[in-house]
Amino acid sequence: MIDGYNTIISSAALSAAPPHWVIIDCRHNLADPLAGQRAYEAGHIPGAFFLHLDYDLAGPNTGKNGRHPLPNPDELARKLMNLGVGPETQVVAYDDAGGAYAARLWWLLRWMGHETVAVLDGGFSQWLADHYSVETGQRQPASNNIVDVSTLSHPDQDVWFPIEVVESNLQSQTFLLVDARSPDRFRGENETIDPVGGHIPGAINRFFRQNLSEEGLFKSADQLSIEWAEILAGRSPETIICQCGSGVTACHNLLALEMAGFHGAKLYPGSWSEWCAEPARPIAVGA
Repeated sequence: MIDGYNTIISSAALSAAPPHWVIIDCRHNLADPLAGQRAYEAGHIPGAFFLHLDYDLAGPNTGKNGRHPLPNPDELARKLMNLGVGPETQVVAYDDAGGAYAARLWWLLRWMGHETVAVLDGGFSQWLADHYSVETGQRQPASNNIVDVSTLSHPDQDVWFPIEVVESNLQSQTFLLVDARSPDRFRGENETIDPVGGHIPGAINRFFRQNLSEEGLFKSADQLSIEWAEILAGRSPETIICQCGSGVTACHNLLALEMAGFHGAKLYPGSWSEWCAEPARPIAVGA
């Protein structure tokens, strides 16, 4: 049993958090990369730091490896430790998009072997709706600390698959790909982010927002278990590969699976943006 929060946390529980917890603002807008930083400076949960999806929660983009490749785990560990994260630290991530970006940090920390990390249920909007205070400006982390990243960075290479596995799966059908993008983008319609519309052949669609209630909170673990059991249809969760446009909202589905009690699903980090970067790879359109 993990001592701490390891999936989601309510704003009420976060409001009573001890000072040594580390809160991280992950707000982002794909159409305006600086929007998250501006929103953070205009008002954020007291004590929270800001990490940027493009620069902190992703690695260098070569044009062929997807829009948000995995970051170097040692570099990410160094940044997190400068924010005060240690091996036993409770981390809470939040955004204003239903957990779409916060779940990326949740997955990254678990990939690195850190399990006491949770996503704020309802995010910053719920925090405001519950009338908790905010602060403005920017909190500066410690800099030039001498840190031993090995105490935090223990990347588990068994929790994600490279593109070669996804390519071979076209024939073997060993794994079921679950695409977290909106239904229209999955069908190849209204694609405004990636240069090519469509989806990986054989993939099915589970829009990440289906994990949320109408109020923007995560559905109950029981409800998620029912819905994901229908998707699994008797499959082991270890045979599920979650993907999306660039390996970000796929983490939302991985979080929902964890909440539902289905452990062991994998991430395809490159996702559609990596897949469609090579014209020779097959593309499917429609539902």
